[in-house]
Amino acid sequence: MTTANPTLIQSFKANWRQNIIYIGFAVIFVLFALTLNEKGFLNPNNLLNIVRQTAMIAVMAIAMTFVLSAGEIDLSVGAVAGLATVTVAMAIAVAGPVAGVAAGILTGIAVGMFNGWLTTRIGIPSFLTTLAMMGIAKGVAMWVSNTAAVPILSPGYSWLFGGGSLAGIPVLLLWMVLFGAVGHVALRRTGFGRRVLATGGGETAARYSGIDTKAIKFRVLVMSSTAAAFAGMLYAGRLQSGRFQLGEGDELSVIAAAVLGGTSLFGGKGTIIGTIVGALMIGMINNGLILMGLEFSQQLIARGGIIILAVALSQKRS
Repeated sequence: MTTANPTLIQSFKANWRQNIIYIGFAVIFVLFALTLNEKGFLNPNNLLNIVRQTAMIAVMAIAMTFVLSAGEIDLSVGAVAGLATVTVAMAIAVAGPVAGVAAGILTGIAVGMFNGWLTTRIGIPSFLTTLAMMGIAKGVAMWVSNTAAVPILSPGYSWLFGGGSLAGIPVLLLWMVLFGAVGHVALRRTGFGRRVLATGGGETAARYSGIDTKAIKFRVLVMSSTAAAFAGMLYAGRLQSGRFQLGEGDELSVIAAAVLGGTSLFGGKGTIIGTIVGALMIGMINNGLILMGLEFSQQLIARGGIIILAVALSQKRS
């Protein structure tokens, strides 16, 4: 006698730790909806604002999922985003929006190639490489901009990269969905994604299987910096200026979003959908704590505690 396939509910119960991000997101959303309804938490404009504030973190976290899945880490994403806002703004001022887009993308590629070269060819751990790059990128952005904001006077650029809406849908949401769809397919449906997971799951075994693990790590670090630069382009478009401070500290939120979503810090495991939900959860927590009227110091404590609890619950017992 054959047994019936487990139901969806039974499967969910059996793997509840893997689904903790979705459970946590739903619980926190309901909690805020009940307690902050009178303060406008469920107002459509407020919900769209959460998406707008989260989009840049999500874009960087999607690429970070590949980096962590390959067993590496990138601490320079926030500084690279800030540097890209400055290079984009300066290029637009000189040669127009097309040059600005090119400058932003090239900034990310150049930084990523340098990070990848130091990590895979020189042998410096990515933690140290990208930690140093964090300071270098911020210093360059401060230097070339003379620590001043560089205005962007291109309405078309500002609409396409941050400030616009299409049929009532923020352009930032469309960019986030596009990056999420491409990232999910690349990680789960392509040979490249499988090689990334294999590299992070066991580098030695992956090499014996014929995988060029150095090339994989080089590529994911280039992807991460390029995505960070694109997030900087979105910052610049939304705020209509380039400032070295933009993106400062984002690396912590980016890594937290990926880990909350189910990506392992030790490599070999990653999920793009979970990462996006993790980014939205962080944005929702930030928004809810602000509406509660907490002081900034209290917000930091509450946000840190919630993230620690969620990550602790998501870890499987050995």
